Amino acid sequence: MLKKYLLILTLAISAVGITLGAEAAPKKTLNDRQASIVTVAALTAQGDLVQLKTALNTALDRGMSINELKEVLVQMYAYAGFPRSLNGLNTLITVVEERQAADISDEVGKEATPVDPGRDRRAIGTKIQTELVGRPVVGRTYDFAPITDTFLKEHLFGDIFERDILNYQERELATVGALAGIGNVNAQLASHMRVSMNVGLTPKQLRAAVQVLHNEVGSVTGTNAQKVLQEVLQK
Repeated sequence: MLKKYLLILTLAISAVGITLGAEAAPKKTLNDRQASIVTVAALTAQGDLVQLKTALNTALDRGMSINELKEVLVQMYAYAGFPRSLNGLNTLITVVEERQAADISDEVGKEATPVDPGRDRRAIGTKIQTELVGRPVVGRTYDFAPITDTFLKEHLFGDIFERDILNYQERELATVGALAGIGNVNAQLASHMRVSMNVGLTPKQLRAAVQVLHNEVGSVTGTNAQKVLQEVLQK
């Protein structure tokens, strides 16, 4: 009888321990792929090629494909300019070559699906932009310089966001990372944090992205991003 009681007690304690352990374990709000996108984008925008090289290696170790990373770096030219984007791509080339020399095999990944060159790029870009922002985008900036509206709709939201290697959530994480990395563009950073939630990212995920910026990019970048996110969530 005593043995039976002790057995029941042991099983009960074990069950409680398992339950408590499951509750105590923190739930990841960003997966490794998403965290790498934020880090790679921010470091590319800052031009920190030393840390970027480490981040690219980490991303490949986590299972991101070469083409997925290439797509993040290509998108960066729309936010950080061609020089930073090209430097990022050249850093990726170096990383891939060094890993190949070390007999590390990385997945190349799929290519972007070809699109019809005769398609209505403005209509497609306008649709995507409206979907991301949650409303048609107008404003005095675009009235003052209408060609900017054309570039945004036809090229950024058409040519770039239309590509299917990264989904909208991943592209917005890349954009948030880049804008946080650049600094002094808080209006745009706040805007894309709101867009991130429009496409399904949660406040917890954005807080996790801010923590990634703190840990992997720097406290100045992370602190500023935290301030902007707090203001966005309060509104």
